[in-house]
Amino acid sequence: MIGFIILFTFIALIIVAFAALVQKKLEDSIILFMGIGLGSVILFFTFNAPDVALTEAVIGSGVSTFIFLTALKHLRSEQ
Repeated sequence: MIGFIILFTFIALIIVAFAALVQKKLEDSIILFMGIGLGSVILFFTFNAPDVALTEAVIGSGVSTFIFLTALKHLRSEQ
């Protein structure tokens, strides 16, 4: 069962990463980037690394996505 979760999550991460690369809108790409971080959180928990998963969830998915979206908002307001 655990092997199925790992395989499914890994395949989903590859699909989401490819989708993030081919997006036309930058906001959509940033949101998909957050999805990659959340997928890696699932893998970290599966591999019994809850400290790394928590750090990835907070910093990798939460804070960095907020910083990217805020920077994009400021760049668009200057133009």
